[in-house]
Amino acid sequence: MDRAELAAFLRRRREELRPEDVGLPVGARRRAAGLRREEVASLAAMSTDYYTRLEQQRGPQPSEHMLASLARALRLTDDARNYLFRVAGRNAPSPSVTSTHVAPALQRVLDRLTDTPALILSNLSEVLMQNRHAAALYGDSSKFTGLARSGIYRWFTDPGERLIYPERDRDRQSRTQVANLRAAYGSMGPHSRAGELVRVLTRESAEFASLWERHEVAKRYEDHKVLVHPQLGEIEVDCQALFTEDQSQALLVLTAPPRTEASDKIQLLGVLGHETFEDVR
Repeated sequence: MDRAELAAFLRRRREELRPEDVGLPVGARRRAAGLRREEVASLAAMSTDYYTRLEQQRGPQPSEHMLASLARALRLTDDARNYLFRVAGRNAPSPSVTSTHVAPALQRVLDRLTDTPALILSNLSEVLMQNRHAAALYGDSSKFTGLARSGIYRWFTDPGERLIYPERDRDRQSRTQVANLRAAYGSMGPHSRAGELVRVLTRESAEFASLWERHEVAKRYEDHKVLVHPQLGEIEVDCQALFTEDQSQALLVLTAPPRTEASDKIQLLGVLGHETFEDVR
């Protein structure tokens, strides 16, 4: 671990970012243009003291999970993220893990979407980032680990996952989930995380096994659908997706026409914390 280089790298990247680059207000009493240490720490979900010690060459060696969080907070490119890992004495993420590093271009767009639900998904329906509105609608995705990080896995193993859709739409959503996974399986191969999901779900869900035999393939995110919120009820939304060049990630944006009941409910999501959603669910 090169403590001096790690500290210098973190400090320089922090100073190069502007609050508006990460969706933060500029504020009137900011003496420097870059981000504050506490802002980077908050974005990376770590304590300010821990981050400060890294910049002062006093911190312990960061874990791979912590480095990945820092890479997202500092909006690093793949090359810059790999460099961060190496100066911290860790191996750069393997290609199979790369897709979980949020594409900076998608992240910049997400940072600017502050009035409607938006989230960044991997091709296995893992939520990589979500804004406040999305957390209020779907719940906080950061609590999931392992295979449960995939919304496809949870759909077929956790009945509570289906409550966000009206019962009349759940069969169609099941087919969509399997078709999306088959598209990922085709690009990633049988020995990938997609292959692991297929093997596990085939054992654990008869519904999945039956749908998998249909051999339907589709990356379907653009849609018109109805979602159900515990307090607000049904919300009719249009879904649009922006994909990375390699199709491994998508920015999903949910909107409703202005001056409609659905639009009013989306605005209410902005003042509802996801804790309320989880308590009721």
